[in-house]
Amino acid sequence: MKVFGSSGTRGVANEALTPEFVLKVAKAAGTVWRADRVAVARDTRATGRMLADAAASGLASVGADVDRLGVVPTPGAQSYAGRESVPVVMITASHNPPQYNGVKLVGADGVELAVEDLERIEQKFLAEQFDGAPWSETGTSREVEGVRRAYVDRLLASVDRETVADADLTVALDPGHGAGSLTSPEFFRKLGCRVVTANSQPDGHFPGRDPEPVPENLGDLARLVEATDADVGIAHDGDADRAIFYDETGEYVEGDATLAALAAAELDPGDSVVSAVNVSQRLVDVADDCEAYLELTPIGSTNLITRIEELQQQGKPVPVAGEGNGGIFFPEYLLARDGAYTAARFLELLADRPASEVVAPYDGYHNVRINIGHDTDAERDALLEAAEREAEAADAEVTTLDGYRLDYGDAWVLARPSGTEPMVRIYAEAREESRARDLAEEMAAALRDAKAAA
Repeated sequence: MKVFGSSGTRGVANEALTPEFVLKVAKAAGTVWRADRVAVARDTRATGRMLADAAASGLASVGADVDRLGVVPTPGAQSYAGRESVPVVMITASHNPPQYNGVKLVGADGVELAVEDLERIEQKFLAEQFDGAPWSETGTSREVEGVRRAYVDRLLASVDRETVADADLTVALDPGHGAGSLTSPEFFRKLGCRVVTANSQPDGHFPGRDPEPVPENLGDLARLVEATDADVGIAHDGDADRAIFYDETGEYVEGDATLAALAAAELDPGDSVVSAVNVSQRLVDVADDCEAYLELTPIGSTNLITRIEELQQQGKPVPVAGEGNGGIFFPEYLLARDGAYTAARFLELLADRPASEVVAPYDGYHNVRINIGHDTDAERDALLEAAEREAEAADAEVTTLDGYRLDYGDAWVLARPSGTEPMVRIYAEAREESRARDLAEEMAAALRDAKAAA
């Protein structure tokens, strides 16, 4: 059994992800950390309080006092961890559908745990080797006030407020009923922006849209941009560690184009930029133009963080990293994905030109994504075996860093198992939308045939 995927552990709440499961994860983490204090935070999901209670109980049972942070964006909890030097158990399923929840573990430095640290905790979990405190030494619990306010204050101190305020921007914001509902509207107003919102009431049932900030879920935001003549639209996922944008015309901005624009503004010759195996050619081109090194990892924030830390230990500067899903790192600010901070850095780019012009140099590609679910291990194995056969038969350069990526020169397609949901994801990119769609559909057809035969 593998407990931790590409970004913590997730599952349908009260089915795969039960209070008993979360309690064991917390006991395992507390046993490895052996910290006097550990914080517990959550996003807005309906099952968040229940699972946070389980995590707090598990931590107290191994002797840790618990700081209860309540609802806070994941980067806000990470900021608290670094400031207070306490690890955090974050209850969130990020972009997953409302019925899901999950656990993300953050070290006392505010950084998600590296792969080797997660493996140590996983070993304790699977062996059920937990520290047990006597009744007189079990931990206590306290509610911590002002965590969201402190997070907003740190954001304000870390960006160019004057440049953003002078731009006199109107921001259309869709935090998707998630944790960002409680911080991002205030943050952007304090930056000097006029803010209009959709789906900004915290609600763990996500009545306005699903948490994942993809175009099919963001119709409200596109309409809001147009109706209010906003300069930009910003959307978050459930725990607000990601930001996705719409330009001033109400057009969706590909996350890969945003990453490329932000990277182009950050990179100097000799720098490194870290991304995942589904990297867009947009970022490849930017790295080449800036004479920077592009480092690729398997998909998932844990893998990116591990590589960023390795490069930093080698003395190599990594000013920016990220994926095209809106999860971007600025390691000099915080080695964490932070949707509000990413959005503010994008707003800085709008000081002298509109959003459509900022991303125009990176518009020349089209992206297609298809998800194929599986219900059993046999179906999953059949899907991946089909992807391997497609790779072996293709006249393409094949990369197996994470799944199977087929590079054709003018386009690429990738099939890989999701680290957070029971599905295989297919990504494709090309300059012609029809080419990207054909590649994705061809791979999907092969996988669906294999699944049907499993």
